[in-house]
Amino acid sequence: MSAYRGLTLISWFFQSTIQVRILGNFIVFGHWTEQGIKKVSEAPTRIKKTRSMIEKAGGKMQLFYMAGKYDFVMTVEIPKDDDLMAILLCLGSMGNIRTTTMKAWTEAEGAKILTAPHP
Repeated sequence: MSAYRGLTLISWFFQSTIQVRILGNFIVFGHWTEQGIKKVSEAPTRIKKTRSMIEKAGGKMQLFYMAGKYDFVMTVEIPKDDDLMAILLCLGSMGNIRTTTMKAWTEAEGAKILTAPHP
């Protein structure tokens, strides 16, 4: 799926097409593994590397440390779902975290889906 969709703007002066970037939204809940908690002081460095990977894929993220059921939660916007999957699998394979990821839709995107005719 392309991260860009064309929009055609028509006025009585001219017609032009612009590219609009469409980003997928994700919520990523995370736990430190036994290995990850033993090296918790390295977490800020690992998070910077994660941010760099997501930005390299054209996305952006925000991380929140949590008190409760999860150790952290990230909100991620990224053009290609596959890129996020690859990044999270790479991070998980390092043995410091385990994640649960959910696809999210903005309020406007959700309203469009909810009010569309059924297929």
